[in-house]
Amino acid sequence: MVDITAGQGTAGKSGLPSLGEIGDILKRGDIALAVGVLTILVVLILPLPSIVLDLFLAVSITVSILILMTSLFIQAPLEFSSFPTILLISTMLRLSLNMASTRLILSHGHEGTAAAGHVIEAFGNFVMGGNFVIGIIVFAILVIVNFVVITKGSGRIAEVAARFQLDSMPGKQMAIDADLSAGLIDEKAAKERRKALEDESGFFGAMDGASKFVRGDAIAGLLIVGINIVGGIIIGVAQQGLSFSEAARSYTVLTVGDGLVTQVPALIVSTAAGLLVSKAGITGAADKALMRQLSGYPQALGMSAGVMLVLALLPGIPTLPFLALGSGAAALAWNARKKKRVANAAEA
Repeated sequence: MVDITAGQGTAGKSGLPSLGEIGDILKRGDIALAVGVLTILVVLILPLPSIVLDLFLAVSITVSILILMTSLFIQAPLEFSSFPTILLISTMLRLSLNMASTRLILSHGHEGTAAAGHVIEAFGNFVMGGNFVIGIIVFAILVIVNFVVITKGSGRIAEVAARFQLDSMPGKQMAIDADLSAGLIDEKAAKERRKALEDESGFFGAMDGASKFVRGDAIAGLLIVGINIVGGIIIGVAQQGLSFSEAARSYTVLTVGDGLVTQVPALIVSTAAGLLVSKAGITGAADKALMRQLSGYPQALGMSAGVMLVLALLPGIPTLPFLALGSGAAALAWNARKKKRVANAAEA
């Protein structure tokens, strides 16, 4: 009895949680999210070793792919109503990793292309093919596609959708009140419809503002790449004793590799945002909706098949790909026309 009491007293005096208690705390979603956000903020301040940076870069790429796949498979935009919050967190993660990689590049870039980890080195060498000019061009194209095309388009869609939602809200509220007064719905259904209306309006309003995160991320990526290249060359030549060509090659490979590692997830998340806001009028998963609508008009498929077959006969154009595509489109048109006839006969 004395030993048990003493043991309990010692545990109470220490006040330290056990490993099991720590695991139970981390299993809670709110605690895990708070720890994740604090980790991102810590990465902004403290330096990271290259192996830890590789791990975080892999996490960033994985999260971006998960966001894209979720945007493809959801049935309605409101099923992914947390997207603006996720977009902010993923943007913070990429910027914090940019800061961590910048420290490694500027402090250890003279040691070689593996100074900032193997992920950045692999992206730099694979995409650039040993020529940093190619890497700069590819990076610039990715930024232009992300910033000018996808982000600007999805932001405009979200802006228009939010405006229409706000303008139509009084009419929809009156329609709900009219249905409730007429006895078509009960009080519970009216509350659910009002809640869905408010959620939809708030979602598109948040998406309108969230698109600014992606735009700012693209601008920050351009500035970081420029600063790293200029600063790296100055450090390599003035402090590390490298020649201008050696410093330019080493720091440019690292910087462009870092830019590609961060811009590829940014492009994936921007694509997910565009898919999400453009899904406002589509019911069901994106693949089923697209297949149902594209295959619903056999005439369109037949005309597309005819154009492909004509292009296959033109001199100088490779015959095989256009012939294969034309034959496939013709088969789909025939199948769609047959199904449409069966459906019309069943309705008659």
